[in-house]
Amino acid sequence: MTQATQPQQKGIQLTEKALQHVLALRNQQGQDLYLRVGVRQGGCSGMSYMMDFEDASKVRDNDEIFNYDGFKIVCDPKSLLYLYGMVLDYSDAMIGGGFQFTNPNANQTCGCGKSFGV
Repeated sequence: MTQATQPQQKGIQLTEKALQHVLALRNQQGQDLYLRVGVRQGGCSGMSYMMDFEDASKVRDNDEIFNYDGFKIVCDPKSLLYLYGMVLDYSDAMIGGGFQFTNPNANQTCGCGKSFGV
């Protein structure tokens, strides 16, 4: 009898739509960049999400790297405490569109969806 294996869950999950959008944005940069995701103090609910492209040379030894078929998301360990299990999605809706964060660690989320509290 063989044991079924579950697909490994990543600490930061990316929907297919979000992946396609970040790949398009990265291609506009003309470089093979990583996506850094993290949190910082501030925003309406206490902490705000941050995302930006980053050159591979700036990845630190203690960063977590999540690989999506060659595209890499990087997160520092402190931010990952707040983001573990988060799903990053993308909506092209005219109102409220853009990147959307579904964070299971957030006790409260602001109306804009860009900040949260724990």
